[in-house]
Amino acid sequence: MNKYQHTIKKAVRIGGVGLHSGKPVKLTIRPAKANSGIRFVRTDINPEAVIPAFMTRVVDTCLATTISQDNVSVATTEHLLAALNGLGIDNATIELDGPEVPIMDGSAGPFVHILKKVHRRRQKCIRKMVKVTKEIIFQDGDRVIRVLPYNGMKITCEIDFMHDMIRKQSYSLVLSSKRFAEEIANARTFGFLDEVEKLQENGLALGGSLDNAIVMDNLGVMNEEGLRYTDEFVRHKLLDIVGDLALLGCPLVGHVVASKTGHTQHLGLLNAIAAHPECWEFVKLEKNGKNNVLEHVVTTTKAAGNMILPFFVPPQTAFAGKTCPA
Repeated sequence: MNKYQHTIKKAVRIGGVGLHSGKPVKLTIRPAKANSGIRFVRTDINPEAVIPAFMTRVVDTCLATTISQDNVSVATTEHLLAALNGLGIDNATIELDGPEVPIMDGSAGPFVHILKKVHRRRQKCIRKMVKVTKEIIFQDGDRVIRVLPYNGMKITCEIDFMHDMIRKQSYSLVLSSKRFAEEIANARTFGFLDEVEKLQENGLALGGSLDNAIVMDNLGVMNEEGLRYTDEFVRHKLLDIVGDLALLGCPLVGHVVASKTGHTQHLGLLNAIAAHPECWEFVKLEKNGKNNVLEHVVTTTKAAGNMILPFFVPPQTAFAGKTCPA
């Protein structure tokens, strides 16, 4: 954990294709002031309007995480948000000229690569973090995600698929920029051939290919190069959790444990955190002699549940968008 907020030193540009739209997208990540958080701008619609990357802005969690503001939306945000969150970048403005963040190779790796090239810049403002003091849980059938008290940021993820290439897999990670970049960032999204064909028949996954996803048929992995890790599937699911946790608006101090979850359940946990301020407190990192300690900074009241982000977002109705189980 780092005491100070960070942005990037200079703007960086990248281009690609949208996974679901199949349309080319140009994207620019720019430095942003402290306490501004991560914000998206659709330059093709309204360069003046911003869409905060915050949980109350989520309108769809089916297949990807989509956020919206004033009827302007950005889809497939999770891999870019994972790169920013995993590298400890608190403030950035993301401009794009299309409806969807480019899928790149299906992982957060390309985003991590360009962000590390321009480096982070430390800002003067202190990070405020949400430290969990009592267990918070969200359950959706057999899909369960919880966060437990822990003096740091740890994620444990478990998946269970019927396909012989996957079955049960689990991965646990104490999150740091180094470990995220080395162990998680390059894990790609995955799908099954029959499901991909159905999606494309319905006008989705139009940009999907073996260049930006792991695709499996009944025999195994169709990608010629195979897997990057034997457990790449669960590593990618952990990557998605890191991305969706960025929608909390500030760093989380706790141990997230997820079993068979997707974007819908990740959002459910964030809403559960906001709904139970008696289970967490705002803290900041301070020096106590030679050691770093988490110092309590805000009394946990119901009102604090509305202050869970480092910038203030106008109130909006709770998530009521489409959901799907994966």
